[in-house]
Amino acid sequence: MHGMTPTDGKKRSLKAAFKRLLPWLKPYRNKLLLAAGLAVLSSASGIIGPKVLGQATTEIFHGLMRKVQGQGGIDFGRVGQILLGVLAIFVLSSLFQWVQRRMMVDVAMDFNYRAANAVSQKIHRMPLKYFESRQVGDIISLVSNDVDLIGQNLSETVTQAISGVATVLGVLAMMISISPLMALVVLGIVPLSGVIMAFVMSRGRKYFKSQQEAMGELNGLVEESYSGQLVIKAFRHEEETEQDFARINNKQYNSAWKGQFLSGLMMPIMSFVGNLGYVAVAIVGAVQASMGRISVGDIQAFIAYVRNFSQPITQFAQLTGQLQSVAAASERVFAFLDEAEEQEWEQTVCLTDVQGEVDFDHVTFGYEKDKPVIRDFTCHVAPGQTVALVGETGAGKTTVVKLLLRFYDVDEGSIRLDGVDLRNIARPELRHAFGMVLQDAWLFSGTIMENIRYGRLDATDDEVIAAAKAAHADHFISTLPGGYQMELNEAADNISQGQRQLLTIARAFLADNPIMILDEATSNVDTLTEHRIQRAMHKLMQGRTAFVIAHRLSTIREADLILVMKQGDIVEQGSHDELMAQDGVYAELYNSQFARAE
Repeated sequence: MHGMTPTDGKKRSLKAAFKRLLPWLKPYRNKLLLAAGLAVLSSASGIIGPKVLGQATTEIFHGLMRKVQGQGGIDFGRVGQILLGVLAIFVLSSLFQWVQRRMMVDVAMDFNYRAANAVSQKIHRMPLKYFESRQVGDIISLVSNDVDLIGQNLSETVTQAISGVATVLGVLAMMISISPLMALVVLGIVPLSGVIMAFVMSRGRKYFKSQQEAMGELNGLVEESYSGQLVIKAFRHEEETEQDFARINNKQYNSAWKGQFLSGLMMPIMSFVGNLGYVAVAIVGAVQASMGRISVGDIQAFIAYVRNFSQPITQFAQLTGQLQSVAAASERVFAFLDEAEEQEWEQTVCLTDVQGEVDFDHVTFGYEKDKPVIRDFTCHVAPGQTVALVGETGAGKTTVVKLLLRFYDVDEGSIRLDGVDLRNIARPELRHAFGMVLQDAWLFSGTIMENIRYGRLDATDDEVIAAAKAAHADHFISTLPGGYQMELNEAADNISQGQRQLLTIARAFLADNPIMILDEATSNVDTLTEHRIQRAMHKLMQGRTAFVIAHRLSTIREADLILVMKQGDIVEQGSHDELMAQDGVYAELYNSQFARAE
C-alpha cells in the first residue's frame, strides 16, 4: 500500500477483499446462476404488474368518460380479469423470490461452515510464535464474529444485488417503452445517487474495519478477564480492568456509530433524490397527457416504475454498510489465512522404533534473529538417560524443549533424534515420540476420564485408571463426586491446582512415549506426593530418555546428566555428585536453596 493515496488504498482494498471472496463462491456457481435466473423471473413478474395494472386504470378512466358522455360505463368484467392477472403475476413473483432467498441462505450457511473449518484447520498449522504474539480472544473473534458476519450478510447482499440489477434493467426497459422522455428525466437522477453512494463508501469503510478490530480486542480482554479473575481480584485491579474494557468498548462504539451514521444517511438522502424524480415525472407526465401523447394509466404505471426504479438504488445504498462490514471481516479472515504456516522440509523420514538418542550439535537459536537465546549448544544424550536442565530464569531451559518439539527450528546447527535431523521428521510424527508434563496444567471441559485419555485416545478405562494410580491420582479422584466421570469446568478450577497437575502426569503415564519432557512437573504438589511421584517417574523413565526442567534441585539428584545453563550456554555438566564436587555454579544454586530453606 506504500505510495498510494488514502482513497486509492481504500478502493483497492475493498476490491481486493471481494476478489478474494470469489474463489470461495465458485463451488456455488450453479446455485448462484439459478438464483440469478429466479431473481430475473421474480423481477420480470413484478415489473409486468404495474404495466398490466395501468390497463385497469385506463379502462376505469375510459369507462367513466363514456358514462359522462352517456355512451355506456365501466366494464367491470374486463377490470376484474385484469386485476386477477395482476394478482397471479404478483404471487408468481413472490414465489420466485422465496425460492431464490432460500437457495441463498443455503449458500451462506455452507460458506460459513467451510470458512469456519478453514480457520480452525489453519490454527493447527500455525507456528507457536503466532499465538505467543496474539490475544486468544482476537483469534476466537475470527470464527465467532468475522466468519459469521460474512455468511450472514452474504445471503442478503448477493440476493438484493441480483434482484436490484434485474429490477433496474427491467424497469428501465418498461419506462422507455412508455415514454423515452420521462425515462431520460429519471435517468438524470442516477449520477447524483452514484456520487452519494461513492462518498459514503469511501468514508465509512475505515470505521467498519476499526469496529471489527476493536471487537477482536474486546473479545481478547473479556477472555483474559474471565480466566484471570482470581489474579485481578487478588491485586484489586477491578477498576483498571473496567477502564480498559470501557476504553476498547468506547473505541468500538465510536467506530460503529460513525459507520452506521454514514450508512444511515443513505436512506433519507436517497428518498429525497427519489422524491425529486416523482416531482419531475409528475410535471413531464402532465404535459405529455395534456398533449394526448400518453394515457392516464401509463402515467400511473410510470410512477409505479419510478418507485420500483429508485427502490433498488436505495437498497444498494443500504447495502453499503453491510458491504463495508463484509469487506472488513474478509480482510481479517484472509489476513489470518495468509499467515505463514509451519514449514516442513521437502524430504521427511519416518520414525520407527525410537531409541531416544538425542544430539544437540552447535545449536544457536533466537526468537529474534539478532538476539540469540541459545548459543553454540552442544550435548549428547544417550538412550534411556535422564537429563536435567537447571539454571536461572531466562537461561534457555524451556527454549530447549520448544526446539526438541519443533515449535521452533534452530537458526544454526542441528538437533538429531536417533541420528536423524529433526527438520527431516514431520512435526506430528516427531511429537508422537514425546510425552510432556508442563508446569501449567492444561485440562479441557469434560470428564476426568476423558482428560486423562487425551494422552492416548484408544486407551481402555482400565488403562486410564492404571495410569492414574501410577501418578498417585487415583485416591483423590475416588473421593470426588462422580469419580472418574466428574465433569471439569472450562477452567478446570473445580479441583485444586495440585490435582490438575496430577491429572496431566497421569495423562503422560498413559501416553507411554519413548521420550519424556517434564517442565517443573511436580511444582504444584505437596512434598509427600512429590516423593511418591518421583518414585513413580523413576519407574516410568526406566529405558526411556527424559528431559527434566527443575528449579527445585533436590528433585533431580538422581538424574544421569545435569546441564547447568546460563544465558543460553552450558556452563557445567555432569552428575549431581560431580557438580557438587566442582563447587561451581550448580553447587552455588543447590546450596542457596537449602540456605533459603533454613
